[in-house]
Amino acid sequence: MEPCLPAGPLLVSAAALIDGDGRVLVQQRATGPLKGLWEFPGGKIEPGETPAVALIRELHEELGIDVEAACLAPAAFASEPLGDRHLILLLHVCRKWRGIPRALEAIELRWLRPAELFALPMPDPDRPLIGLLDALV
Repeated sequence: MEPCLPAGPLLVSAAALIDGDGRVLVQQRATGPLKGLWEFPGGKIEPGETPAVALIRELHEELGIDVEAACLAPAAFASEPLGDRHLILLLHVCRKWRGIPRALEAIELRWLRPAELFALPMPDPDRPLIGLLDALV
C-alpha cells in the first residue's frame, strides 16, 4: 500500500493540440524547476474549476487561443510523485480552436509528429503519453 501524502494531489490539465497534418504542439518552459523542458500546454486546476475549464483558461493564457469544452476529448492521464505531493496530469486531445497559438509564456513552440516527441527533453509525467498520441494520430 502506498503511503499517504501530507498534501493532496496536484491536478494538472494539459492538451495535445493536433493540427490537420497530425502534428502535436509542445512548448518549452520558460521558468521554474522544469525550465527548458518541452511539455504539453496546460496547467494547474484551480479550486472550483473542472479540468476542461482550467484547460480552456490555461490555453488562452499560454497560447492566446480560444477552445470550446466540446472540443476537448479526455485521452489519458499520468501519475507521478512530485516532492511531498503527487502529480496527476490529465491529457486532452484538441483538434479545433480559434486563433493561432503563440508562445505567450513559453520560450518556443514546436509542431511535431508524435514519434518526434521521444527525442525531446520532457518532464517525466509527459513521456508516457507520447506513445498514446503516436497510436491516436
